[in-house]
Amino acid sequence: MATAGQWIEGARLRTLPMAVAPVIIGTAAAFDLGGLHWGRAVLAALVSLLLQVGVNYANDYSDGIRGTDEVRVGPLRLVGSGAAAPRQVKRAAFGALALAMVAGLVLVILSQAWWLLLVGAGAVIAAWGYTGGKNPYGYMGLGDVFVFFFFGPVATLGTTFTQAGAVSTAAVLGSIATGLIAVALLMANNVRDIPTDRQVGKRTLAVRLGDRNARLSYVVMLGLSLAVMMVLVPAKPWLLLVLLLVPFMLMPSWLMLKGKKRKSLIPVLKQTGLLNLGFSVLFAAAMALTAL
Repeated sequence: MATAGQWIEGARLRTLPMAVAPVIIGTAAAFDLGGLHWGRAVLAALVSLLLQVGVNYANDYSDGIRGTDEVRVGPLRLVGSGAAAPRQVKRAAFGALALAMVAGLVLVILSQAWWLLLVGAGAVIAAWGYTGGKNPYGYMGLGDVFVFFFFGPVATLGTTFTQAGAVSTAAVLGSIATGLIAVALLMANNVRDIPTDRQVGKRTLAVRLGDRNARLSYVVMLGLSLAVMMVLVPAKPWLLLVLLLVPFMLMPSWLMLKGKKRKSLIPVLKQTGLLNLGFSVLFAAAMALTAL
């Protein structure tokens, strides 16, 4: 039986800022549009967090039964390590995804944005299909595309729309930026696992790009996330605040480019997650200061 601590570790807390960041950005954009609604913001955060935990457990289960996690460098995997039975982890994944659906349904009812039911269903299917099923898209190098889409535009613009009933250019560009940082986090994870993923036929984008290009893409994505926001600076000068993140991007970027040992890349996951959270907070601060 896995301990409570192992279940928490299996939920991969380092990835949770990736789920919170788009909700903060989307809520800040809704405030800028004059439609801030705290109750719906909390529901959106709950949906995003539960989906992230669900996909983490689903990934643990699917990779575990395929043998992908038997030899790896990185945090504990419940199935791969034998700490929990596959069926237990599968139930945990389905439980988290079911709760996300319930919270999402409440959010849709309150906002009357019924078309978001289809988006929510797509998110749940994508969460399971990442590494689950007969043809998981994560094994074909498409995981990065789905992570960008669902943890960028979908989560951010969905949050904005359910509060303000509309989206803005700031919301769109903010969604692109946070999506890029989310993909950078996934790239850091997959670069670390390139040797073992190759052995089991898991063709992630990192595997397809090769070690050197995959590492470089991480730095490029972080740079682009800030460059995208500069488009809005003439209209919203306070968005220059996001440049405060530059010094904090240097260490993870250096580790990605120069870290030879796979274990040296593990801290990059936490650092990138915090970068995404920091970006969202600075974006929200810029929206608030612009309103003054």
